[in-house]
Amino acid sequence: MLLNKDGELKWFKLFGHFSLIFLFLSSLLSAESFKDFKRIQAKSFATYKDKRDAAFNNYLKEQFEEYKAQMTPSLYEIPKPKSITPATEQKIKSVGPVINIKLKPLVSADLNITKKSEIPVVSLKKQDLNFNFFGTDLGFSVDDSVKAAKFYPQNQEGIASFFNVAAKSEYENIIQRFLSIQNSMRLNDWGVYLLVMQFSQELFSNPDDAKLMSWFIFNKLGYDVKVGLSGRQVTLMYYSKKTIYSTPNYTFSNKKFYLLSHYDKGRVGRLYSYEHSYPGATKAFDLSLKELPKFNRNVKNKSLWFKYNDKVFTTTYHYNQNLIDFMATYPQADYETYFNAPVDEMSYATIARDIKKYIDGKKASEGLNFVLSFVQNAFVYERDNQQFGREKVMFAQETLYFNKSDCEDRAILFAYLVKELFGYSVVGVKYKDHMATALYIPLAGDSVKVGRKKYVIADPTYINANIGQSMPKYRSVRPESFITLRPKT
Repeated sequence: MLLNKDGELKWFKLFGHFSLIFLFLSSLLSAESFKDFKRIQAKSFATYKDKRDAAFNNYLKEQFEEYKAQMTPSLYEIPKPKSITPATEQKIKSVGPVINIKLKPLVSADLNITKKSEIPVVSLKKQDLNFNFFGTDLGFSVDDSVKAAKFYPQNQEGIASFFNVAAKSEYENIIQRFLSIQNSMRLNDWGVYLLVMQFSQELFSNPDDAKLMSWFIFNKLGYDVKVGLSGRQVTLMYYSKKTIYSTPNYTFSNKKFYLLSHYDKGRVGRLYSYEHSYPGATKAFDLSLKELPKFNRNVKNKSLWFKYNDKVFTTTYHYNQNLIDFMATYPQADYETYFNAPVDEMSYATIARDIKKYIDGKKASEGLNFVLSFVQNAFVYERDNQQFGREKVMFAQETLYFNKSDCEDRAILFAYLVKELFGYSVVGVKYKDHMATALYIPLAGDSVKVGRKKYVIADPTYINANIGQSMPKYRSVRPESFITLRPKT
């Protein structure tokens, strides 16, 4: 449509009005952001509560340096087999001492499925923060001064500004609350990680503010955690002495810091951060699960069965869904973490009792092979990539829960049952594309040397194989490594 001179003039006037309105609105937004920034800066006149904070805040204002990411490899160099051909059944030789499995008394504390964990309750005020953590309702008293911390401007200066306000806020009761919950819920480092992250995300709707609050809390709890900038995005890196697989990491002072939020998501690339850690924050994240967290119980049942010597063995056990949900969050830790983690007493007690009924009075070779056959046949073989879309090593508790599993999952479960039921020494046997176990017992068959001792192969994935039968493919192959288990206490 053509415009005359008057029309053009009107159009330009109208456009000018729009421009003025746009500039006015932009100014308002900028003014609000600037007011927030000034309010944050006003907090700088408060006093630091920790003498370490002033020097560290000044350090954060120095020039960040560029760091390049590295990617830890997968746990397996080559893919595991898609399927495994069963062994030809052989008769078991009845040798060894007569079995008499000793179990702890089934007291109500172990099997009371309605019992809840005893988490300290705090008197909650109107503005306190409340959320559910794996079935347990938790509350935190949070002062408004803590909420005042903001990542503004969105650069290095904003990180120092956030730390400055947080360090001068009334944060001490929050740190004490975390320590109290960690102790009462028996949380390992991964449990603490999840708790701090959930708290921060509930407190701040802005993801970068939440990350910076987590970083601040972790440092105050003594964990060596760094913050970095990838573009305008905040990134947290966690120091771990042990390898966390399939996870990007950065090296600072010859120590590896992992991007746990990017587990199994590929390479992140470069970011900007600082070399020195917060004074006194030297603790590495340890993913070991030496005892299970004390969560409230969301109890469910599951039955396992398999056919053995023309008879059907069945066991029905209780499990805590909250514990399964917790384990599902785990990144890919080292094998020692999985092989040495316990099973919920509520689950183990029933399964062990049913196995005891079947094998008590039999010779050791018969009892061990029965347990081996249970792990071989009570689950369907399937690789992790088909079941989960990624590599996932399961805790023994998870292998009992899922209908499908692959070689290392079965090896972990079998090793746990052998150690707990029989008290024998057992190791994981790692090949490039497979995992089996080996027992320190005086039985004939295929074996491996672990130090100066001979361990007899037991393969929980090789269906129908007895103890002492290795898959033909691995009989002449030297294992990559052995995974040791802590002795039964």
